[in-house]
Amino acid sequence: MDIIDALILGIVQGLAEYLPISSSGHLEIGRQILGLDLGGAESLQFDVMLHVATVLSTIVVLWHEFKPLVISFFTFRRDDRFNYVCKILVSCIPIGIVGVCFKDTIETFFGQGLSLVGICLCATALLLSFSYFFRTRPLETNRLTGRVYKPRNITYIDAFVIGCAQAVAVLPGLSRSGTTIATGILIGDKREQVAKFSFLMVIIPILGEALLDIKDMLGVDAADAAAGVATPEIGIMALLTGFLASFAVGCLACKWMLALVNKGKLIWFAAYCLIVGAICIAKANGLF
Repeated sequence: MDIIDALILGIVQGLAEYLPISSSGHLEIGRQILGLDLGGAESLQFDVMLHVATVLSTIVVLWHEFKPLVISFFTFRRDDRFNYVCKILVSCIPIGIVGVCFKDTIETFFGQGLSLVGICLCATALLLSFSYFFRTRPLETNRLTGRVYKPRNITYIDAFVIGCAQAVAVLPGLSRSGTTIATGILIGDKREQVAKFSFLMVIIPILGEALLDIKDMLGVDAADAAAGVATPEIGIMALLTGFLASFAVGCLACKWMLALVNKGKLIWFAAYCLIVGAICIAKANGLF
């Protein structure tokens, strides 16, 4: 992987992490287009570093909300912000179990071609479509069921359910933001709250995964360690370029996505995911 490849993938990650189109799936598509042949572990390690960059962009964009949450939690104020952080911790339980118990299995899904990516993108499209048709607004009648909904604040049970959605979304092609936001909307939570909760809840698992990967990579021989946690396929300059590109683009995409969720425009991304998913499946099966 050279610097240009890393720059392109960093831009893709920065956009796709916040838009409900699956960053992991689009990174796999990008590697296929660029002709990059990385192993599953190397692909996952590079993806994790790009995800760390977008996590930092989340903190920057939502700093005015992130800082009070941290202060309330670590000073044990037992106020609404403290409870909010506790809900985020509850949402991390499912992904924590998956990460600890099935990490090796998850790695096998990365770098394996477009077939799985295509199927998961189609699943993302289906989920986004459901969230659109069953979406909730204050005292609005659901167009399919005729029921009247009043969206609620996120509860602890809601946080756990959204966390389960995040755990399933580790598959490449299944959008994490799309899955968690759509799940929150479907269970009746307020859209503006779900979007911010979705972006904040990923901070802990991504940083935790990054620390575990760094710990594992420090266990290799001195030559690899001196390369700055780079694998033989990924140089330190390429890694840094991808990181910076992902961070810069992520800052812009985060703000854009918050506005899109509030306006209820996710259905357009469902159409996009369906089209790209179908193309990936066709390509994987040699139809063109």
